[in-house]
Amino acid sequence: MNHPVGICSWSLLNNLDELSRTLKATELSHLHLEVAALDAFRAAIAQNDWTISCTMVGFPQEDYSTLESIRETGGIMPDDCWETNRTIVLDAIEKTAEAGVSLLSFHAGFIDHTDEVGYQKFCKRMRELANAAQEMNVILLMETGQESAENLRNCLEDFDHPALGVNFDPANMILYGKGDPIEAVKTLAPWIKHVHIKDAIASNVPGEWGVEVPWGDGEVEGRAFIQTLDEIGFSGTLAIEREAGEARVEDIKRAVKRLGDLK
Repeated sequence: MNHPVGICSWSLLNNLDELSRTLKATELSHLHLEVAALDAFRAAIAQNDWTISCTMVGFPQEDYSTLESIRETGGIMPDDCWETNRTIVLDAIEKTAEAGVSLLSFHAGFIDHTDEVGYQKFCKRMRELANAAQEMNVILLMETGQESAENLRNCLEDFDHPALGVNFDPANMILYGKGDPIEAVKTLAPWIKHVHIKDAIASNVPGEWGVEVPWGDGEVEGRAFIQTLDEIGFSGTLAIEREAGEARVEDIKRAVKRLGDLK
């Protein structure tokens, strides 16, 4: 396995000191960095020669308490939040470009091909954002999970836009109940630019969240996942993301070791 490995900054709540210690302890130098933390991290990035593999932006109205609540509030689709969220993304594109980073990830919202009006509205908004990103030499990465890989692929084929790609999160496929992550890699292969290392166990109750667990303790099948990434020719960064649990630093260190054991 020859991929660069990094850490998602929000896994450690954008705590610069804790991230610095963890990067040093794991001998990593890549960060998937939340845009809001760019200014606070700028000096440390230069001093330590860290690499920002991708930036990330979220939206204030998003409610992840249930699958239904995030479907209603997620991404760029809520009409009453569109102007605010449009500004958030455009600002994030500008800051990403200024930092010399070419990738910006976010959850765009649920894609529903059965709702023609809603789908066309989604496409119009995404195309506007993608055009703005293209002007700044930034690629917007739609994160996996909120729809099946087939639906996301169909959407990306409809767009056929050089400034749109995928941040592939295997755990999200399981958490949202949207299909097998390894098959999804094959389906989305041409668009995958960045990858999260995160694991999960599916819920037995349809319509309810699965459970995020440390990398290697869930249903992703890490060895097969990495092998599949290699088979499709993916050469980008693997960013460890841990959004649950009370021992995130230790979970990240364990993920680094387990990835190393796959070499």
